[in-house]
Amino acid sequence: MAIDGSYNVVVKSPMGDLDGTLTLRAEGGSLSGSVAGQMGAADFASGTVKGDEASWSMEVPGPLGKMKATCRVTVNGDSLNGEVKAGFFGSFPLHGKRA
Repeated sequence: MAIDGSYNVVVKSPMGDLDGTLTLRAEGGSLSGSVAGQMGAADFASGTVKGDEASWSMEVPGPLGKMKATCRVTVNGDSLNGEVKAGFFGSFPLHGKRA
């Protein structure tokens, strides 16, 4: 199954669960998309996809201003699992279901 689509996601952060919507669009080995949630919204255009695995980086709103977030996920059917590395805050689990 292709990874393209929208996912209802949750990031397990020290600030509590952060809910949002993640949209992924793959074209060949390139990935673009967006995320919108409690902390704001961000687009990305320089991700990569290989099979059911995807990774990307983006600038996201944070408690101390914008920060770089690096994301890696694996899509299995309608489920998405991975992690978000949020600057000096560390890495947090990311889980979701296709919307």
